[in-house]
Amino acid sequence: MADTMDDLESPSTQEFEPLPVRSLRPADLEAVVRIDKRIVGRSRRSYFEVKLQEALNNARLMVSLAVEIDGHLVGYLMGRLYYGEFGVPEPVAILDTIGVDPEHPREGIGRALMDQFRRNVKALGIERIQTEAEWNDWALIRFLSASGFKPAQRMCLDATV
Repeated sequence: MADTMDDLESPSTQEFEPLPVRSLRPADLEAVVRIDKRIVGRSRRSYFEVKLQEALNNARLMVSLAVEIDGHLVGYLMGRLYYGEFGVPEPVAILDTIGVDPEHPREGIGRALMDQFRRNVKALGIERIQTEAEWNDWALIRFLSASGFKPAQRMCLDATV
């Protein structure tokens, strides 16, 4: 699921200088946790320790990315690839988590991450990206919509244990 980001820019309506995007690194954990805490209001360190480790296991595929400005991490995107799991016959990229430091709103960070993610998965022969968002996270939904996402023909189901 993508993270809530009130200050995401709309990729199709603003022009930005290209930002350098790189792969996530082990040293990025503290900055990712800091940015996420600013976004969601609590630390999810354990979650990101696991997610970053998964990302690093697939680092050669460059599906988990970061943007730095002046040597400080200001945005991240974590993705993964599936090759036919969950009954889906073709490979798919999953946009798992995206975060932009609220101190850097509307600077093209989310757009740069999404554009690079698209290029990377396309180079791997993957033609579809999936993600989830809370139904009332309007800023994130606007960003995803401007990035080309639309409602899927699948239904997500939850059950209480």
